[in-house]
Amino acid sequence: MKKIRNMDVEWGYTGERGPEHWHTLCDWFSLGAKYPYQSPINLSKELIQGISKEREITFCYKREEFTEKEFKNTFHFVPPNTESYVIYEEENYYLTDIHFHTPSEHTIDDTHFPVEFHLVHMNNSGENLVVGCLFELSTEKNQFSKEADTLIWQPETHQQWFDPSIFIPEEKGHFHYLGSLTTPPTKGPVHWFVFETVQKMDQAFFQRIHEGMLPFNNRPVQALNGRKVYFSE
Repeated sequence: MKKIRNMDVEWGYTGERGPEHWHTLCDWFSLGAKYPYQSPINLSKELIQGISKEREITFCYKREEFTEKEFKNTFHFVPPNTESYVIYEEENYYLTDIHFHTPSEHTIDDTHFPVEFHLVHMNNSGENLVVGCLFELSTEKNQFSKEADTLIWQPETHQQWFDPSIFIPEEKGHFHYLGSLTTPPTKGPVHWFVFETVQKMDQAFFQRIHEGMLPFNNRPVQALNGRKVYFSE
């Protein structure tokens, strides 16, 4: 296999370049797929190893600039200055990307949801931490509505200003487990924090960022392989 990076090789969600074939497309993808704890997984309180405050994260988000980009088969908000971060085990993980999958990649009790946003973070050692937020689409006014002042709608430009906390639910109960990236090269380990609360997202806002995207871009649920899942209230 050729030594090429994932920005140089075509991959997708169907056919010969779909998820079941990612590991065959290049050696980098193959290496990532060898990590045994792959993501996403099905989440259930029946699986958790107990409730632990040690699995909590602290959000240090602020209103900042984001650039809209379309790559890797989805829409992304990328913060050029990476001012927002989370703290986990006394270490800072800086927000580097926000993107979505539809339908959701993680399931709760084997149930998919219309949209899952991933807030991707990285520490100074290059290690990833991802926060997963589940959504249903709604016509009711919410924090993503055009009338709300939490998000500046500027469709004519690719710059937006908002506080990424708008993606985080008020109820902070979340699952935590060790997994991988869900797109090639699917490398790990990645600390995953997926909120149990399913929020509402303005349908018009989602249609704007989903326009022209793939109808679905979710990797199938992966085997648990004996790993532990935790829950924090």
